[in-house]
Formats: sequence, C-alpha cells, structure tokens
Amino acid sequence: MILIADSGSTKTDWCLIDDRGEKHYYSTKGMNPYQQSEEELSREVATALVPQLPSKEIEEVHFYGAGCIYDKIPLMQRVLNSHLAITKCCEVNSDMLAVAHGLCGHEPGIACIMGTGSNSCFYDGKEIVKNVSSLGYILGDEGSGSVLGKLFISDLYKNQLDNELRMEFEKQYGLDVGQVIDKVYRQPYPNRFLASFAPFIKQHLDHPSVYQLVLGSFLAFFRRNVMQYESDKYPVFFNGSIAWHFQEVLQEAAHQLDINIGEIVKSPMEGLIKYYS
Repeated sequence: MILIADSGSTKTDWCLIDDRGEKHYYSTKGMNPYQQSEEELSREVATALVPQLPSKEIEEVHFYGAGCIYDKIPLMQRVLNSHLAITKCCEVNSDMLAVAHGLCGHEPGIACIMGTGSNSCFYDGKEIVKNVSSLGYILGDEGSGSVLGKLFISDLYKNQLDNELRMEFEKQYGLDVGQVIDKVYRQPYPNRFLASFAPFIKQHLDHPSVYQLVLGSFLAFFRRNVMQYESDKYPVFFNGSIAWHFQEVLQEAAHQLDINIGEIVKSPMEGLIKYYS
C-alpha cells in the first residue's frame, strides 16, 4: 500500500492506494513542522489519521507539506514512523515539490501554491532548481489567503472600505477590532485566522475596492515571484484554494502581465497519484 499526503497550513489531504489499486481518501488538519511541535504533529497523526486507515502497515509513504524544509524533514519522518509500520520508504518533501510533481509531471514549468500561504518555484522536469523565498505572511506570501485577509482587515479598520461592509463583516463573524487584534497578536495560528476571511472577500468581489485589493495582491505575487523564473518561456501552474476560488481575478492579473497559466487546481493529489502510479 502507498500513502500520499499533501499538507498545507490548514488541512492535509491523504490518499491510500491499496494492493488492488483502489484509492481511499482521508483528511486531517494541516501539519506544518515549521510551525508545530513534534508532539502536536504526533497527536494529529495518532488521533486523526491512524483511526481512519484500514491498517498501520504501509509499504511507502510520500508526504509533501508546508514547512517541510531540510532541517524539519527528519522530525516529520519520526512522527510518521512512530505511528505507521512503514516497510519500504518514508519520503518527506516540500509542498512545492508536490505541485511540481502533481501538475508538471516530468516536464519543466513554474509551479505555484496559493492557499493559506503562497510559494513558487521553477521545476526542470526532475527537481526544483530555483525558488524565490515566500518569506511567510508577515514579510511575503503575496496573493495568499492570509495576506488577503491581512490587507482586507487593515483596509476595513483604517476606513478604506465603506462602513456598511464593516458592519456586515462584524455581524457575519461576530468580531470587533479588539477581538481581531487579540486573535492576530496573541492567539496561535494568526495566518489561519486571517485566511478564514477569504470567503467573505470572495462574496464581495463586486465591490471595486475589494476587487482591486485582490488583483493588486495577485499582481504583486507575479511581479515579486513568478517573473523571476523566465515566465515568458514556461507555463505557470497553480495549486491551492485561493487560486481555485479566485481564478478569474488570477487570470486577469496574468493577462495584464502576459503570463501564460497552464492549469489551476484545488489540490495536486490526482496528479501525485498519477505520478506514483
């Protein structure tokens, strides 16, 4: 049996391919070894994943995740090996490589993530050969759900958006400015909290200022990241909930900069299944 995982900061998609080639899908919370402790990650695997699996005996595990940088890979491997009986291999790779494998396959291209966070790379058909650091939602992550939420909240409480929009927002989420500040500066996972406002932003894209906020962030993503990879020569592939749900605005940003988008998917899982099959 082969177990494949695609993990972002908010959720993890799992697919188990059994000995008959049948596919079984599962979901757990996001697992990010850069943001979470080994104890937190271990608890999520033990309590949310293992009870869903038909057996702990797995031949291969291929885990792709946000925060799976070089010095965090051994930690994630320890977590997986401690709860699963892995007989052949336990590979842990970055979420960027998941998009490259899942969307580009064995062809060169520019692979991008646009979900709770954002990232990008140039993939030569075998490996990632260039990556502009995302820098996270405070210093970078242009176009991501967390940055869209941050920009929206800032505009909302800096009186850059009309008061009716603010009243509707506070009614829908049951929040005021004091509670927002507490969630962002004092509570865990502020990036997830900020990204949770993406559905509200999507609902109000007909508001010119909201549309321009989203478009401007997508243009910044292209200019500050994608255009460093010879984007005039290679297609640009996107994975992630923000890219998927805001794809019309994303296409508009690409059109303004003469960038060719190859494909936009909500998850690279089907491509990963094909890659390992």
